[in-house]
Amino acid sequence: MSFVHLHNHTCYSLLDGASKLEELMQQAKALGMDALAITDHGVMYGVLDFYKEAKKAGLHPIVGCEVYVAPRSRFDKVAGVDDSPSHLVLLAENQEGYRNLLQLVSASWLEGFYYKPRVDLSLLQEYSQGLIALSACLAGEIPTLLIQNKEEDAVHKA
Repeated sequence: MSFVHLHNHTCYSLLDGASKLEELMQQAKALGMDALAITDHGVMYGVLDFYKEAKKAGLHPIVGCEVYVAPRSRFDKVAGVDDSPSHLVLLAENQEGYRNLLQLVSASWLEGFYYKPRVDLSLLQEYSQGLIALSACLAGEIPTLLIQNKEEDAVHKA
């Protein structure tokens, strides 16, 4: 198995990603990848187009999303406290994971929206089956703890 990028933002990550799907597929093929993931911020707008383009390019599509995790409950919306969610990359391992990812992203918009669509730990526990979690970018909770030299806390969170 070759190296595969599991954390990619596309033009569907509004104001954040610039990659166009067709170009992303071409680059992945040129680099010898046999699969590719989509993990746009808080949305799954591009999943259907991504899936079609990946199949057309002969790549295994890995569907995911980089969700925003509320510092407390998704229902808490206090300025200065709840407006800095951490990031978490979730990848669907199977159909159940895909359905759970849809549930999480939908709930983040319908129940957890506060500046950004947010999930919380209770939602993640409820809809965790079939999902693989990655530590995300530097805005993820684990990388943030590591930057602060809090290794034990990071290990506990993982």
